[in-house]
Formats: sequence, C-alpha cells, structure tokens
Amino acid sequence: MLETLPAHLTRAALGFLLGALLGLVARRGRFCTLGAVEDAVYARDTRRARAWMLAAGLAILGTHLLEAYAGLDLARSIYAGPRLEWGALVVGGTMFGFGMALVGTCGFGALLRLGGGDLRALLVLLVLGLSAYMAVSGLTGLARVALAGPLSVELGAAGAQRLGALLGLDRGGTAALGIAVAAGLGFAALVGPGLRKSRRLLYGAVAIGCLIAAGWWTNGVAGHDEFEARAVGSFSFARPVGDTLLYAMLASGMKVDFGVGSVLGVVLGAFAAARGGGEFHWEAPDDAREVKRHVLGSFLMGTGGVTALGCTIGQGLSGLSTLSVGSLLALASILVGARAGLYYLVDRHA
Repeated sequence: MLETLPAHLTRAALGFLLGALLGLVARRGRFCTLGAVEDAVYARDTRRARAWMLAAGLAILGTHLLEAYAGLDLARSIYAGPRLEWGALVVGGTMFGFGMALVGTCGFGALLRLGGGDLRALLVLLVLGLSAYMAVSGLTGLARVALAGPLSVELGAAGAQRLGALLGLDRGGTAALGIAVAAGLGFAALVGPGLRKSRRLLYGAVAIGCLIAAGWWTNGVAGHDEFEARAVGSFSFARPVGDTLLYAMLASGMKVDFGVGSVLGVVLGAFAAARGGGEFHWEAPDDAREVKRHVLGSFLMGTGGVTALGCTIGQGLSGLSTLSVGSLLALASILVGARAGLYYLVDRHA
C-alpha cells in the first residue's frame, strides 16, 4: 500500500507509526535526557544515563548498517555537511539545554507529557513551535544567520563532518568505526547490574535506538525520492513542532511529511501509554511564576534547537548516530546548558 503513495505521504505515514511506538516506549521506559542528568548529578543514579548510552549505541549501529547495506546516503543529512557552524552549535545547544532545565524536560518530553494530559506541555509546545519558526525565518533568524556566518569552518565536501571522513576512512572503515563505537557504548551501558536489572529502562532504550535507525530508513530508503532536493534525517523535535503547528493552520497549502507525522504519533503513543498505565490526568500550571518559567524555557528551546540544528533527540540521538563532530559538539553544549540551568534552579538556592 505504501508503495502506491507519494514519497512525502509514505514518510508521513511511517513517521506517524514509528512516532507512536516511540512515544509509547519512551513514556513507559521513563526515557528523558534531562532526567538522566538529574539522576546522575543529584541522586548518583546512572541507570537512565546508561539507558541513553545504550539507545545511542544501537542508533549508531543501525544507522551505519543501513548506510553499508541498504543504500542510505548520510552525506545528504544536515549533520554531515561540509560547513561546521561551531558557533551556532555551541550557542544554540547551550540555549536549548538551559531552556530544557527551566521547563523540566525537552520538546520530546513535552510531547510525552501532553499525551499524559499535562496542559503545561501544551503551552511549552506552542511557544517552542513559534520560536522555532522565528529562528528559521523570523526576527531571531537574523541573529542566527549572523552568528553562523563568521563562527564556522569549511571542511570540504559533503559528509566531511563525520568522524570517519575526518579520519580519512573509506566506506568500509566508516562502517567498522560505527560498529566499534556502538559496541563501546553498549558495553559501557551494560557493565554492572544497574541497567540490566531495570527491565523497563533496558527494553525502552533498545526500542528507542532501533526506532532512530528506523527513522533514517524511512527518510533515506523507503520514502526516498531521487527527484526531491531534501535532506535525509530521522527524528527531531524542534522545528517539526513548528511544522505541525503550521500544518494545522495551512494544511490545504502544505505537504504533510515525516516531521508532522512523527510529532502527532508521539503524542498518540504517549497517550496510549498513560491510559494503559493509569497515569492519564489533566494538569495545569500552579501559578504565574511557573508559567513565566515555562514560557522562557520553551522560547530558549525553540530558538536554540533550530540554531543548533536539533534537540536532545535530533542532535543527541539522530545526529549522533551519524558520528558527526557537529552533533557531538551540539550534544555537549546541550548538556552544559542543562547543568547550568539545574544549578540556577536548584544549587544556588540550596
């Protein structure tokens, strides 16, 4: 059936299906990047951080196997371009991480919360989507372009940002590097009994890593159209949230694609998980102070997510699965921003 659909509808349909699975397993598996940082810093509990590492390792493995054997062209992704805009990655990533701490979760986490009935998450997603499009082509986009221009490095041909290209490896060597890195992350995640005993975290991480690779397969193989001039990618939840809001208003003049389908799917999957687990209940902000914090944090996430070319999922898992140096830099900046935000909220008042 999917073979008879236009490529963009194929991507949208698969994005919705995979997004629903992602929302379901992430909510049940308590998968959260900020939660992993909080647990490690304040509770000395690294199980969620290890789950994140395992998901990243499996995403790297699956993505590199798709490149080696299924015809996926990672050189056409935004993470592997010839220009490393390091200034935008650092500033945008730090903004996103700090905003994530203010909100208490990232854009992906807000979708999971919305599926559980949290109306604060609806506010976050509205502001995040609006600010993301402002950073794409609006007022803050002017500052983004001005920042990216001088603080960048030209690396050469397409795909030059990838670690394999920087090391001068051929296609086989790049695949071997991906397998080796994936094995290292998997070993680091599973050494010791902590994660292995937490079956919910373990199974959730395995599923999420596989779904990131499935996102690459959807966009770069199953839904690929050689006549379309578009970048290939996997899951991300900064600009796609804005795309979803725009599609809700302008559906008759837009084509639905993977990003919109995946956003809607994640909410549905999270809703199913919340209802099935008896966790669905309506929540609203406590007071004006909480609203202010959520609005500021979501603005920083939307602006920073577009500036850094992705969020904790877009750069942290999808981008990292390509072994892009830019994604490593963006992820490190997100984590630094998140730690600074937690310090601002927690440590300075302790």
